[in-house]
Amino acid sequence: MERKTGYDGLVSRHLNRKISRPITRLLAPTGITPNQVTFISFFIALLASVAFALGSNVMGGLLAQFSSIVDGVDGEIARLKGLASPFGAFYDAVLDRYADAAIILGMTLWAARFENRPGTWPLGLLALLGSLMISYSRARSEASTGVRFDRGLASLFGRDIRLFVVMLGSLVGQVYWTLALLAVLTNAVVVYRVLFVRQQICAEEN
Repeated sequence: MERKTGYDGLVSRHLNRKISRPITRLLAPTGITPNQVTFISFFIALLASVAFALGSNVMGGLLAQFSSIVDGVDGEIARLKGLASPFGAFYDAVLDRYADAAIILGMTLWAARFENRPGTWPLGLLALLGSLMISYSRARSEASTGVRFDRGLASLFGRDIRLFVVMLGSLVGQVYWTLALLAVLTNAVVVYRVLFVRQQICAEEN
């Protein structure tokens, strides 16, 4: 989740927040900072990657989803304690990208080792590129054009949904096809966003 930008995806609204808010209430009286929670979320994602690499797809998927849940706690604590900051949002976004890369690398290692299907590594690379570009396209669009992807098709397949899909695919042992789904849908959304931004800009110019 992109902390402190106001975006909450479908999974965040209906699942993650139901778990992250009680965690936030437990942590709020402590001295923990939002940036420390951000790092904890990142560390959990690294553990997910290690779990995949060691052959535990179930643990890897569950840890990936738990990382997504904890990723919501930093923003909640920041708002609750009045500690929201531009650096916090930047730090969160950077670690999220590293976390995504680590999880997809772990998944690719697992799929190459246990599923033995063709093109696993190129598929993993496409899934990684799509996951990075879907986040970059949002940030770049807002910075360069002011167009926001906060509704409709352009808003689909955010980080909360991607990690939820990772969990589901991993739990049923279909990591290869999960990578394929990530590769196709993330890159398709990015292409749609490019067309959407072009349409919006052309409409404004006319």
